[in-house]
Amino acid sequence: MLCVQCGTRSNPCRCKVVGPTVGLLACAAAAVVEWPVGAVVYIFRHMKGRRIMAHPIHVVYPRVSSAIPI
Repeated sequence: MLCVQCGTRSNPCRCKVVGPTVGLLACAAAAVVEWPVGAVVYIFRHMKGRRIMAHPIHVVYPRVSSAIPI
């Protein structure tokens, strides 16, 4: 699995490969834990469950992907 993001200004090549790939792996690892927890919480508190299930996509992936400029 390899992710490529072109058109960025964070490096001279304007393409990122390592950051998005590691970000996707970190997102998948967080999702394995957070989606089942979010599903259980969703039964009782809908908005809280949705926020938990959205956390890997909205927080984990962007932070990891932008932390690695390559």
